[in-house]
Amino acid sequence: MDNIKIEGEYIKLQDLLKFSGMCMTGGHAKQVVQNGEVRVNGEVCEMRGKKIRNGDVVEFEGKEIKVVLI
Repeated sequence: MDNIKIEGEYIKLQDLLKFSGMCMTGGHAKQVVQNGEVRVNGEVCEMRGKKIRNGDVVEFEGKEIKVVLI
């Protein structure tokens, strides 16, 4: 599992997928979230604007990242 450091209180799920490199474009991130291909803290999440906060774990295509506030 990789840690992704962010500034601020949260980052939106689709923005995190793009920022972390899990998705190359925002459009791709939107599509995979809406298709139910992304898990947040072990549960499928279809809300692209979901606020991902410190300690949350996001999974997509066998990769896991944990959000850490800086």
